[in-house]
Amino acid sequence: MSIPSPFRHLVDDAAIFPPGLAPLPDAVAAHAAHLRSGHAALVGPFLVDAARLDDLVDLAPAGLSVSVVVPAPDVVADVVARAGAAGLRLAGLEVKLGGAGAPAAQVAEIAAAAGSGGVPPYVEVPRVTDPAWPAVLDAVLAHGLRLKFRTGGTEAGAFPSEAELGGWIEAAVARGVPFKCTAGLHHAVRHTGPATGFEHHGYLNILLATARALAGAPVEPVLAERDGPTLAREVSLLPPDALLAARAAFTSYGSCSILEPLEDLTALHLIGTTDVRTTD
Repeated sequence: MSIPSPFRHLVDDAAIFPPGLAPLPDAVAAHAAHLRSGHAALVGPFLVDAARLDDLVDLAPAGLSVSVVVPAPDVVADVVARAGAAGLRLAGLEVKLGGAGAPAAQVAEIAAAAGSGGVPPYVEVPRVTDPAWPAVLDAVLAHGLRLKFRTGGTEAGAFPSEAELGGWIEAAVARGVPFKCTAGLHHAVRHTGPATGFEHHGYLNILLATARALAGAPVEPVLAERDGPTLAREVSLLPPDALLAARAAFTSYGSCSILEPLEDLTALHLIGTTDVRTTD
């Protein structure tokens, strides 16, 4: 199976997180199977929370690419040391703000604790309405870190509106700060969750919105688009360099399922097609 460049390593494996909540041994085995499959190029690192990092070490092969979700800045140095000692390949750190100190000072603490190991941490940002958001954005830029946008959760209020998500994307693109997303992105296209009624963003909407932001065009309309073929056609018509620039900005997203994104891309004819022109 051919995975075009705009979708390579797009989906970080968050199988152990809600709503999937796969047992860790099952998730590690499934991740290994994905990496042996024809869709391996779609898959990013295995996501694990810091509390289960030691449990992962007992299950995972040496050199496994992992991204660790870190609960607070003061845990970062310990996580880096533990991952290194275990022989895991640390592909990312996803750090929540919390604890003592102003948010901007916490970002500086994260940067110092991560060191110069070549793994720029992702800082989970406050909501756009939070007064701390501009200072966090400035601090992340100043320290060469990255942004993490929470695009959903287990309650309706965890899902940002198109305007809020669009504001995050536009701010990141304007400052040249790469970002990833987490939670709620189960499918390619914006939709209403049938069981919950929650309004889910689509990862294809976000990719196209990022390309629009890079071109200086409005992003909210594309974040609100619910027609899959329309989104797929617009993505397919983008110049290859615009698509790759969008992926450089929108680095990946965490999903508790690898197969759902794969099935959506297949159904929209974005995998195994010549419509997306950056396949190599």
